[in-house]
Amino acid sequence: MQIEIIKCHGSGNKFIMVDMVGGNIVGDMAAFARQVCAHRDVESADGILYVVKAGEHYAMRMFNPDGSEAEMCGNGIRCVARLVRERYIDCDEFTLTSGGGLYPTRKAELLNGEIETYGVDISVRLTSPDFGFAKGADNFIGKAIPSLGDDIRFTALNLGNPHIVAAVEEIDMERLVVLGESVTRLKEDFPKGINVSLYKKCGENAIFVATYERGAGITYSCGTAMTASSTAATLLGICHEGKQIDVYNRGGMVRCLCTINGEKITTRLTGNATYMWSGTAEWNGEELQGIAKSKIYNIEEEAYKRFVETIG
Repeated sequence: MQIEIIKCHGSGNKFIMVDMVGGNIVGDMAAFARQVCAHRDVESADGILYVVKAGEHYAMRMFNPDGSEAEMCGNGIRCVARLVRERYIDCDEFTLTSGGGLYPTRKAELLNGEIETYGVDISVRLTSPDFGFAKGADNFIGKAIPSLGDDIRFTALNLGNPHIVAAVEEIDMERLVVLGESVTRLKEDFPKGINVSLYKKCGENAIFVATYERGAGITYSCGTAMTASSTAATLLGICHEGKQIDVYNRGGMVRCLCTINGEKITTRLTGNATYMWSGTAEWNGEELQGIAKSKIYNIEEEAYKRFVETIG
């Protein structure tokens, strides 16, 4: 059977998106994700986004290239928001779900005056059963995790999926890979693995973030990681609460706005939702037979390249 697919990206984080609401039937979502992400004609993808219905809401299910399912994906959900807005909803503000969480979403002003842009409000928690290293503490902010060394101070945050992020003077990508691979082996501290990010301040209210994603490895960007890093930077006084934070990454830039109201923390993530190409995947339910592209979104890709050039 032929499965309609769209290759898209949020801040350089590339995905294949499948509209399950529109009638595409995949069956084994994990197997489809593994095979499609590895297919040469896809030319790399950081995961599969399945657009589904969950009760009264439209929803995202995101699978990593290794076939594992992620609870949330900040860059991916913006792409899902665009598809849902264009195909199914006649309003600019709506709620999506992912991993059982509710995410208020809105169509935002065009980025750089020409790029489709969406924002999503993400609730941030400072506790999680995934934080074995925290030993049940109410929060883990700016502390060392002994199993990862004493020279880096991490903040642990749950945004639907778990993260540890650390402010550093300079980002060492080799060290980031070592950290990301280490957490997969340290089951007592990280029972379900975790996303690991390093970030550095690069302006008055600006940071640069690099991430090792659970189930995917190093990617050009990770939406929830940028949200987690900007939230941590706010909690530590590196960035200002209630003011826009420009968050740079290897794939471009997003904007975050962190609001702290007592124990309630909400960070809005706003950025592009860009289509690269669309086509079909020939799939028999178990094995991928091939990929065929039918439409290339050159205008969108060129617009995003111009934007990246403006931010250096």
